[in-house]
Amino acid sequence: MSLLNSLLPGGKNGLPETARRDPIGYLVAGLNKLAQSDLIDRVGLRKPTEQAVFTVTRNGFKTMTTASRTFSKAGSATKPGTRPATTRASGVFDLTPTEDEQMLVDVVTEFADEVVRPAAVEADEACEAPEAVLKASLEIGLPILGVPEALGGISEERSAMAGTLVAEALARGDMGLAVATLAPGSVATAIGLWGTEAQQQTYLPAFTADEVPAAALALTEPSVLFDVMSPATTATRTPEGGYRLDGVKSLVARGAQAELFVVGATLEGKPVMFLVESSTHGLTVEGDPSMGVRAASLTKLSLENVVVPAEAVLGQTDGSTYAECVRLSRLAWCALAVGTGQAVLDYVTPYVKERKAFGEPVAHRQSVAFMVANIAIELQAMRLLTYKAASRAAAGKDFTREVALARNLCASKGMQIGLDGVQLLGGHGYVKEHPVERWYRDLRAIGVMEGAVLV
Repeated sequence: MSLLNSLLPGGKNGLPETARRDPIGYLVAGLNKLAQSDLIDRVGLRKPTEQAVFTVTRNGFKTMTTASRTFSKAGSATKPGTRPATTRASGVFDLTPTEDEQMLVDVVTEFADEVVRPAAVEADEACEAPEAVLKASLEIGLPILGVPEALGGISEERSAMAGTLVAEALARGDMGLAVATLAPGSVATAIGLWGTEAQQQTYLPAFTADEVPAAALALTEPSVLFDVMSPATTATRTPEGGYRLDGVKSLVARGAQAELFVVGATLEGKPVMFLVESSTHGLTVEGDPSMGVRAASLTKLSLENVVVPAEAVLGQTDGSTYAECVRLSRLAWCALAVGTGQAVLDYVTPYVKERKAFGEPVAHRQSVAFMVANIAIELQAMRLLTYKAASRAAAGKDFTREVALARNLCASKGMQIGLDGVQLLGGHGYVKEHPVERWYRDLRAIGVMEGAVLV
């Protein structure tokens, strides 16, 4: 039995659980079901119905956040949490994955080929990841990839390298679905890296259980020339010893379903992260459909007089934890760029060999052959820089310079790879019959997105 058959639960009939929980998913699913009916043609409602589907998908929704789970407080807020050990350096620069890493990559690659890619078109159009794909991602352990083994996860050592390889493999299937499936595990990884004992014992058991909560890392803001290290969202101390958060976060993955947020805010001039449960009063989620990464159900998160306790602070308040989170997030986006870029290369290479013009394959033209070669060259450079940054992060070394170089290259060359992929397909590159136009839209997110995922 294939991985697809073994992991995909349920059938295609009826509304998925995500649609029942998510207002826009429910509405779009209902309208799509109505649009398939012959009844609307008989009563002359075809055009109004199609317009309704378009309007809802374009404008999104606005709703209060979900409040379906209560996290029971546990542990000591003053004790540091359990941390995974750093990887042991061999002294030799070797990019060969370990046996465990290779086994994990093989499983995720098969998952991406058999489950993620077939669902990508529908997910992109609906701005929502199918429930079957999300459930299947739990089966292969994505949410606990960065959780220490002592806390119920699978990470004996810091998993930056393994996380990078997994993100790359997933993005070869689809970047939007990769973000949707990696988002909860990113929050769990953050708590495993910087959480106190109380935070780990309060939240991580939910991520290692069968019903994993949706969770989101919210750092990006909808402002011109946004600087991720200087968030406009503010945190002020309250007389009771807690904090009041005010501001707006954008491009928050699966925000409508999220039960836990990691929110970046400025506290006394320093960027700090806070754990905010979705049931907290003052949170509002609004649909924020984007050009690319649409399957991640990107949303806008508004915080108005959101009061959290003192123990909601994640990591240090001097800005160091926040800066490391940004670096690990950028590393994840570099890995996603490499994976999507590889998908482009794998698709255009046979295409130009099979597509004929003037009696011969277009690959025989030097300009075409050179363009494909340039994609391969730039892609390998992106991969090497990303892996080097990931290896230093896993070893606990400073990787500020390495991740900055990787992000700069992946943002510029990733977009170029997407553009060249569309160009190589000619007219086919502009239509949705071929996936390259979607990959091009996704690759443009690399230089814009901050947060959402980390490794």
